[in-house]
Amino acid sequence: MDRRIHVEDLHDKSYVQPSFDGTMDMNKNDVKKVTKTLVTNGCVDYKRNIADKRTTGGWKASPFIIVNEVAERLAFFAVAVSMVSYLVFEMHQSLPDAATHVNDWIGAAYVLTLLGAFLADAYFGRFLTIIIFSCIYFVGMILLTLSASIDSLRPPQCTKTPCTPSTNAQTAFLYGALYLIALGTGGIKPCVSTFGADQFDDADSKESQKKYAFFNWFFFAINMGALLGITLLVYVQQEKGWTWGFAVPTVTMFASIVILIAGFTKYRYQKPMGSAFTRFVQVIVVSIRNHFRGVVLGNESELYEMKTKESDIFGARKLPHTKQYRFLDKAAVVTDPEIVTNNKWRLCTVTQVEEFKSFIRILPIWASTIALSISFAQLSTFFLTQANIMDRKLGPHFTIPAGSVPVFAALNGLLLVPIYEKIIVPYLRSKTGHKRGITSLQRIGVGLFISVFALASAALVERMRRSHSDPKSLSIFWLFPQFFLVGTAEVFSYVGQLEFFYDEATDGTRSISSALFLSEIGIGSWLSSAIVKIVESATGGVEEGWIRNNLNISKLDYFYWILTGINGVNLLVYLIVAWRYKGRNCEKGTIRDEFILIELDGQFKKENDTEEFHSMAS
Repeated sequence: MDRRIHVEDLHDKSYVQPSFDGTMDMNKNDVKKVTKTLVTNGCVDYKRNIADKRTTGGWKASPFIIVNEVAERLAFFAVAVSMVSYLVFEMHQSLPDAATHVNDWIGAAYVLTLLGAFLADAYFGRFLTIIIFSCIYFVGMILLTLSASIDSLRPPQCTKTPCTPSTNAQTAFLYGALYLIALGTGGIKPCVSTFGADQFDDADSKESQKKYAFFNWFFFAINMGALLGITLLVYVQQEKGWTWGFAVPTVTMFASIVILIAGFTKYRYQKPMGSAFTRFVQVIVVSIRNHFRGVVLGNESELYEMKTKESDIFGARKLPHTKQYRFLDKAAVVTDPEIVTNNKWRLCTVTQVEEFKSFIRILPIWASTIALSISFAQLSTFFLTQANIMDRKLGPHFTIPAGSVPVFAALNGLLLVPIYEKIIVPYLRSKTGHKRGITSLQRIGVGLFISVFALASAALVERMRRSHSDPKSLSIFWLFPQFFLVGTAEVFSYVGQLEFFYDEATDGTRSISSALFLSEIGIGSWLSSAIVKIVESATGGVEEGWIRNNLNISKLDYFYWILTGINGVNLLVYLIVAWRYKGRNCEKGTIRDEFILIELDGQFKKENDTEEFHSMAS
C-alpha cells in the first residue's frame, strides 16, 4: 500500500477525521508514526507530499539558506559601500547628490520587498520567487560590471575641475543596472528569512525553539556576508580596479543561486495561498458596505466561518475571533441566513477578517521603528565619507580601504550573535522565565535605546575631528564607537524585528509581514535622503550649508545631532506603542504561543481519537 500522503489530502475529511474507508489498512503504529513525523503547518516536500520531519527541513535544510544569504549579502554590500565613491570619482557627481542617489537606490531595494512578498504569497511560492529574482539580480550585476569595464559607459577621467559630467545615456545604463539589482533584492529579501523559518514546525516545541536560533544565525550570515563584502571585495576594488571589484560579487551572486538550488530535496515548501492584499481589500469593502446598510453586530455566533477543519484560505489554519477592531467584524456578518455565498466581495469568513486584523496590529510597531533605519543609512554614506578623509594607515605598509571601515559594525554582529545566543539568552531566561530571555518587543526597544547613543557619539566625534588642527591626521579608529554602537543596535533590533514580524503574521501573510519589516529599511533610506536635502537647502546649499563637498568645512555634526533628536523622540513613541501593544489574543504578548497550544491540543485530540477508534475496531 502507498502510504504517502499528498497535500491535497489535508482537505480530505477521511484523513482529518479517520474513517473505516481510510484507516482499516493502517495499523495503530502506522497512524502514530504519521502523526508524529509529519509537519502540521501545511508544508510539502519537493514531491508534493506532506513534509516529513525526518527527511526535510530543520537544520538539514537551513545551512543551504544561510550560506546562500552569506553569498548574496557579500555581493550586495560590496556594491553598496562602494557606490558613493563610484558615483563621485567615476561618474563625477557631487557628494550630497551621490549620497542621496545611494540612499534612494537602497530605499527602492527594500521597498520593492512588498512586490516580492505579494508574488511569493499569491503566485510563485517563496522558493521559486527567490530563484526568479536572483536571476534578475545576477543580470543587474553583469550590467554593473560592464559599466565599470567599458570606457564609453563612463565619463572621461577627471584631470581638472570642473570634471566632465556623465551623459544621460551613461547615467541611464548605470541606474538601469542598479535598479535591476534593487528589483532582485526586493524579490529575494522578504522570502529568504521566511523560507528559512518555514523549515521549522511551530507545533513542535523542539523545532520551534530551533527556529529562533535560526533567526540569530541568519543575522550572523548577513554580517558574515557584509564582512567579506566590505573587506575582501573592497580591497579587490582598491587594488585591481572597479571591473574586478564588481566582477567578483557577480560570480558570488551566481554561486548563491547554485547553493540554494543544491538544497532542493531538503526543503519544506509552503504553497501559494493567494493574494493577501486582495483579501484585505475584500474585508474593507464588505465591512464598509454592511455598515452603510445598517448592519449591527450581535453575537459571535452570527459571524460566518467555514464548517471544515481548514479555513477557506488554502493551506492556512483557522483563526479564532478577537474583539479588537470590531468594525471589521461586519464583513463576516451573515445578513441573510438563507443565502450564504462564496463571493468574498459579499461575505468574508472570520479567519479572513482576523488575518487583516493581525496585519493592522503590527502597523504601529512598524511605524515606530522606521527612524532606526535612518541611522543605519549613515553606514553606507556619511560614515564612509568621514573615513575617506581620516588616517587609515594600519602599520607602515597597509592602508584600510575607506569602504572597509563598516567592518567595525559587521564584526560586532558576528561576535555578539554567538554571545547573545549562548550566554545572554540562558542568563536572561533564568531571570525572566521567558524562553528567549526577553520578548521580541523588548529586544527591539534595546536596539532603539542604543541607537540614540550611536548618533550622539557620531556627532561628538565629528565635532572633535572638524575642530582639530589637522583633521587628516586623526586615526580612523576614532569612528569605532559610532560603528560599534550602530552594529550593536542592529543586533538587537534586526533580530527582534525578524522574530516579531514572523510570529505576529498568520499563515497567509508570512512573506508580506517580513516585507513590511524590510520596507522600513528602504523608507528609512528615503527619509535620510529627504533630511539631507532639507538640511542642505535650509542652511545655504552645497557651497555654504552644513553638508558640503568638503567635510572639513561642513557641519556634519549638526546633522548628526538632528538624527540623535529624531531617534530620541522615536524611542519615546515606541515605548508607548509597545506598552499598549496587544497580540491576537488581546493580551500583551505574541500570537505564536497561542498557535502552538491550539495545534498541540488538536494533535493530542487526533492521537486520542485515533487510539479510541482502533480500540473499538479491535
